[in-house]
Amino acid sequence: MSFAAAREVQLVIELAEARHEKADELERVLEGLDIDLRFPNRIDAKDTRLWYDFSGIVIMRTLREELPELQYVQLRDDRIVRLFLQGSNAPMVIEFDRRRMSASNSHQLIVTMVFFGFLLTLVAYAYMRNQLRPIKKLATAAEAFGRGRVVPYSPRGALEVRAAGNAFLNMRNRIERFFEQRTLMLSGVSHDLRTPLTRMKLSISMLDADEREELDRDVEEMQRMIDAFLDFARTDFEDERSELDAAKFVTEVVDGCARAGQDVKVHKIEGDGNVTISPVSVRRAIENLIGNAVRYGNHAEVSVRITEKSLRIRVEDDGPGIPADQREEAVKPFARLEPARNQNKGPGVGLGLSIAADVARAHGGVLRLRDSERLGGLRADLVFGR
Repeated sequence: MSFAAAREVQLVIELAEARHEKADELERVLEGLDIDLRFPNRIDAKDTRLWYDFSGIVIMRTLREELPELQYVQLRDDRIVRLFLQGSNAPMVIEFDRRRMSASNSHQLIVTMVFFGFLLTLVAYAYMRNQLRPIKKLATAAEAFGRGRVVPYSPRGALEVRAAGNAFLNMRNRIERFFEQRTLMLSGVSHDLRTPLTRMKLSISMLDADEREELDRDVEEMQRMIDAFLDFARTDFEDERSELDAAKFVTEVVDGCARAGQDVKVHKIEGDGNVTISPVSVRRAIENLIGNAVRYGNHAEVSVRITEKSLRIRVEDDGPGIPADQREEAVKPFARLEPARNQNKGPGVGLGLSIAADVARAHGGVLRLRDSERLGGLRADLVFGR
């Protein structure tokens, strides 16, 4: 459009240069092209353009390329184009409608793009939110099940999401059936083993004191091994979770161990608040850590730290500790590290740390083993997410 308008202006300039001979033709062209032509005495102007008129840049460049006589271009608004030219005979000022140089509604393209872009963004946001909601619910149900909790869930959303949800439900049902069967099996094993042990104790009690001392020790060791194995095999999914005061709960566990004759005390409690845990499982884990601490050391201390995001239960002892390269092995079932831990301190089957680690994992937490800088022995941290 700018190029075509420049050619028309060029025609007017040629006729204006010979206006004395072609006055009638010049008048017809000006009237036909709707162009206003004036002959001022001198040119006193400068280039003007609105700051947001980006199409005016193209107009000015095109006119200067096509019109050698052009001196200045004024685009003061979107309606009029005013050209100042220096002809061979006299200066000229030409005015015509801006719509002949560029579209008057060029901004509508940007407006249309922005409007429909915003509209499509809203549609896409609503659609994606509707599709992501069932995925988030599936992730929440899977995470809760991994932490030992079962939350209601029904598949929703797209076909693929529903297929994944149904697969998760089938998996959860199979795992729950497995735990149920294992619980029944453990109950039977516990009953079957305790009955002959009881008969053995009755038979041994009828022997002389000198003869039954070693047998009593063997039976007691067998009893402890059976109890430790059942504790290790018992799953956290069997326990109901409840909201407890963390500091009070740990203090009660430590006091119970102290009353049982173990040299343990609460060192420090930081923070307060309630946590949702399985009391039976967590109590079992803390008691195992305290039992290990007083078995391989002389004294144990328990610290509690409660923050907005986590609960940390720390058990420290003054024993020999565990070397860093053997800590991963120490949490494996039935692992006994004779070089690191003094086995003469008491019998064990190597399940205490394994039970604590399993309880931590069932609560979405972790068991960390480090050196105790304060007591010089082992430092075991049970960390649970709140």
